[in-house]
Amino acid sequence: MARASGIRLKKKFGQNFLRDSNVTHHMIAAVDLNNQSSVFEIGCGDGFLTHAILEEPIARLWVFEIDPEWAAYVQETIQDDRLHVYQKDFLAIDSALLEEHKPWTILANLPYNVSFPILHWLQQHRYLLKEGVVMVQEEVAQKITKTSGRGYGFPSLFFQYFFTCKLLDKIPPSAFEPAPKVFSRLLYLKPKVNVSSIPDERLFWDFIQKCFKQPRRTLRNNLHHLHYALDNVPEETLQKRAQQLNMQDFIALWDVVRKK
Repeated sequence: MARASGIRLKKKFGQNFLRDSNVTHHMIAAVDLNNQSSVFEIGCGDGFLTHAILEEPIARLWVFEIDPEWAAYVQETIQDDRLHVYQKDFLAIDSALLEEHKPWTILANLPYNVSFPILHWLQQHRYLLKEGVVMVQEEVAQKITKTSGRGYGFPSLFFQYFFTCKLLDKIPPSAFEPAPKVFSRLLYLKPKVNVSSIPDERLFWDFIQKCFKQPRRTLRNNLHHLHYALDNVPEETLQKRAQQLNMQDFIALWDVVRKK
């Protein structure tokens, strides 16, 4: 389909088009859709997932496609009044655009090169979301869902604080055209309600990043040259690595070190 259309794939947009209908079925089956559902897709490509979503009894599907050729292609080849194609960079849209028809369900095969920026956008605008399934690189999905051990770090703590995150199917390169060099993974996301606020939250997340700056080093070694009040922290805690602490541990530690 991508080749038959005569449109050139563009590496700068990370275009690897899904070709396995089992994957689209599993994505859609993981969310709750009905005739009131608002769905948006990021990066429709030639519309493989778009077609599958429109087979569901939804109210609307908005597609954001940065490539003008593929946006025009999908607009011309899929005739459905529920579909609206925006030829836009999703990261540059005004979030007010999505206000009227919230909450939204996101279903998307995210380009590898902008997966984390898009996930951060979703975190910042989670009040617009009901739930969703995104396809990301396997390594990214593992980092987000880890609760300990290798790979556990800032992304794990950050996204799990705001979302219920669940690993779904692992997707081989053969499911795409052209085939990427790595495996992908379906990742389910649902915003948590009543998330507790953290004192000086922006500074807290900056602190977490510093704790994990060199994961194999102790907290003392990662933090000793900074301005935090480490004298108030038990030495036993400072000799631990960041990977040995959970979210509640970090919040308790933050309550101590931010006070001068």
